Amino acid sequence: MSNPGNPTFDQLRIFLAIVDEGSFAGAGRKLNRAVSVISYGIANLEAQLGVTLFDREGTRKPKLTVAGRAVLAESRAVSEGIDGLRAKVRGLLQGLEAEVDLAIDVMVPSERVGRVLRAFAREFPTVSLRLHVEALGAIAAMVLDGTAVVGISGPLAAGVEGLECIAAGLITMVPVAAPDHPLGRMAKIPPGAGRGYTQLVLTDRSRFTEGRDFSVVSHKTWRLADLSAKHSLLREGIGWGNMPGPMIQGDLQSGALVQLAMPDHTGGTYRFGGIWRRDTPPGPAASWLLEQFVAEGRNDVEDPALGDL
Repeated sequence: MSNPGNPTFDQLRIFLAIVDEGSFAGAGRKLNRAVSVISYGIANLEAQLGVTLFDREGTRKPKLTVAGRAVLAESRAVSEGIDGLRAKVRGLLQGLEAEVDLAIDVMVPSERVGRVLRAFAREFPTVSLRLHVEALGAIAAMVLDGTAVVGISGPLAAGVEGLECIAAGLITMVPVAAPDHPLGRMAKIPPGAGRGYTQLVLTDRSRFTEGRDFSVVSHKTWRLADLSAKHSLLREGIGWGNMPGPMIQGDLQSGALVQLAMPDHTGGTYRFGGIWRRDTPPGPAASWLLEQFVAEGRNDVEDPALGDL
């Protein structure tokens, strides 16, 4: 027989039950079938595939043949796939999303994102996730145009027409530079000194930030759409700029970056908000994500010496 036939899922279930229970009788008990039905089912499966799956000679316990061991892994994969399909459809029938698109501000601490998404994977194993990490107004733009169903945005999303917003924590922004940067070498920085050196500025291409600057004081700027690139350039001493405190805490401790004591530019508080379109309320899985980010944000502590960005 050169071409195997098409086994049924029920035949594969019988095969797996025999392997798991160690006997035809055990498989019958597990599946609530007579032993004769189990024997008939496995005989039909072997006939369909054209191979012998169990060595029944000389032992009361069925033993997998070489072909049986090869078929076992594929049978488990098929069974798990069918179980996953059933779980996904069951979730859909109960209103659970098949997929969630989440947009997150690049300023959200990566450890926080990891904790929430790890818990999400456990809580909703059948829901696929698309994660978009963007800057500034891009998160609000993605939620408004339907690219993402929910977002964790910075302060630019507050008050945007068509969006609902709930507070989801904050971080402290810190002005920093490399220790060999001229500003980094100053123990006491005079007012206005930052204007004379290149400031590295995070930017994005959304309509919400078009023509707008945030915490920009220098006449010389380099504009970057990637926070990691800004971080690297700051460490190289190319300029100075604001960075989220959690991201550069290790750099401050190691001396790779120094906090700038600028009397006219002390940093600020960057507030997060969980957002969604008013006319498209999030489903159960997306709502759970928002709730988790909000809960994580309750632990954030505001520095009273800093204002809002």
